[in-house]
Amino acid sequence: MNRHGFYYHPDYLLHDSGPTHPERPGRLQSVMGHLIKSVVWAHLEHVRPSSATPEQVQLVHPGPYVAMIRERCMGGDRVLDGGDTHVCERSYDVAMLAAGAVLQAVDAVMSGAMANAFCAVRPPGHHAETATAMGFCLFNNVAIGARHAQQKFGVRRVAILDWDVHHGNGTQEIFYEDDTVLYASLHQYPFYPGTGAADERGRGRGLGATVNCPMPAGSDEAAYLNALESAVLPAFDRFKPELVMISAGFDAHRDDPLAQMTLTEDSFAKFTTLVKDCAQIHGGGRIVSVLEGGYHLDALARSVESHLSVLTE
Repeated sequence: MNRHGFYYHPDYLLHDSGPTHPERPGRLQSVMGHLIKSVVWAHLEHVRPSSATPEQVQLVHPGPYVAMIRERCMGGDRVLDGGDTHVCERSYDVAMLAAGAVLQAVDAVMSGAMANAFCAVRPPGHHAETATAMGFCLFNNVAIGARHAQQKFGVRRVAILDWDVHHGNGTQEIFYEDDTVLYASLHQYPFYPGTGAADERGRGRGLGATVNCPMPAGSDEAAYLNALESAVLPAFDRFKPELVMISAGFDAHRDDPLAQMTLTEDSFAKFTTLVKDCAQIHGGGRIVSVLEGGYHLDALARSVESHLSVLTE
């Protein structure tokens, strides 16, 4: 019987970005409150993760950057960048716990203990560049997980699919010159953070290992499925990933207040089915999915359930 990991820690609620900030503890409270009443809950292996070490986070982020985040959070800073990445004294610890969940999920999936895994974490990560916090993100959870899979398990090819409505500029920047990590993104464009044009395809050795599918505001499920089937999945098939990671943002939902897309929770189930089939062909079904955005509380909760319903099939 396949096991499906669900990684969550109540301390994720301790990252306090302020009562009016969209990336707030209520996001995970809504997800957990909804899932516990759902059919999918009983099909999950519930894991309470431990924190990443600074050395593990330094697989992606330089030591001085990691130390700076720690010092600024614990020193009482409340905003880390130009205005939208709000933190509190506990935010560094919580961010380390978020990265830790992804590391443990990678361990479980790569060792065969879990068929796949979902990490219900915050703060999110895909906007965090090598040495820059932005877009609500401190450390790039998915990137840390990908590097960990390569270092610990000798994985040669990791594919990352990012369907958050915002382009994952951080993940792209980290792997832009790397041909061992394929980064593919479907995102509203032009939109925050301004990156993710179709001609951003990687550089040097990494040329062709970045696949951007910029989508105009108002794009629907059919447009997303077309981009997946015509651009992303063929790239995955050529790349033959041994591990697939998902930056699972659910803010392209039609109810989300931060964007202008028209997806439904059922759309994310369809995306998950396509990715799961691809991962099964090339990597034994190994998937580690990591929560990114999603800011309408009910839509987020329903979308996570929809995503998990396919992962646990």
